[in-house]
Amino acid sequence: MLISPLLIVLAYLFGSIPVGVMVGRAYGFDPRTSGSGNVGMTNVARTAGAGAAAITFAGDLLKGLAPVMIARAAHLEPTAMALVGLAALLGALFSVFLQFQGGRGVATTLGVWLALAPVPILIALGVFLVVFAARRIMSLSSLSAAVTLPVAVALLSYPRDYLILATAMSAMVLWRHRANIGRLLRGEEPTFKLGGRRTEEHPQ
Repeated sequence: MLISPLLIVLAYLFGSIPVGVMVGRAYGFDPRTSGSGNVGMTNVARTAGAGAAAITFAGDLLKGLAPVMIARAAHLEPTAMALVGLAALLGALFSVFLQFQGGRGVATTLGVWLALAPVPILIALGVFLVVFAARRIMSLSSLSAAVTLPVAVALLSYPRDYLILATAMSAMVLWRHRANIGRLLRGEEPTFKLGGRRTEEHPQ
């Protein structure tokens, strides 16, 4: 059937939509040239505040949620649904509309798993919230959730394709946070604060 390859391609293109850039333009700035230069929610929040951040987060989450929901409605097999989810994340990380640059993929990963298997991602989200409440460091919270996801998928005995997907997605999120990991190890990663056109202390 052609439906699976078509949905995989469409998932990549949908995931590639540069929500942060679009929101930034609406608010009068370009996240690629502001703060850390990242197009995701955290940089948008630090630059333009909570409203812009919420819109960016919702859009990035939808980029993962919608393609997998469509794949589920089409009754695709677990392998095909996992590939659709992976394609959406690859679009968010390597957007064809941003010369194959992108965000860190956390919100899109959340969207994929809310549609695919919500229990593991809710466990990972719980870890995120606990770490964030304790440390107020967005990157550390995201990394903790990324590490938790494949462990939760394995412990809950989901199909092997889902475990492979969780492991791959977590590895990609960790790789996209490699600069943050370096700053965390040096004790230089800033705590999260909402802003209004303020500059990130540690640009990438």
